[in-house]
Amino acid sequence: MKELTLVVMAAGMGSRFGGLKQITPVDESANFLIDYSVYDAIKAGFQKVVFIIKKENAEIFKRTIGKRLESKIKVEYAYQ
Repeated sequence: MKELTLVVMAAGMGSRFGGLKQITPVDESANFLIDYSVYDAIKAGFQKVVFIIKKENAEIFKRTIGKRLESKIKVEYAYQ
């Protein structure tokens, strides 16, 4: 069986939101919205997630989202 890959387009600047909504906690456990998507993907059998992000957000994205997920699923990045 081929490796299932979740592709998450997360390069938005959040200008109307007022910041990077990708790293803004959405619940009392400080989970991000992306955490829910990846959790569901893992349960559905996905083995890898590729985040499409802006290069200028790479370090903060890797420190926050990537670090949280890399023990659960293979994480890669592509740049817009």
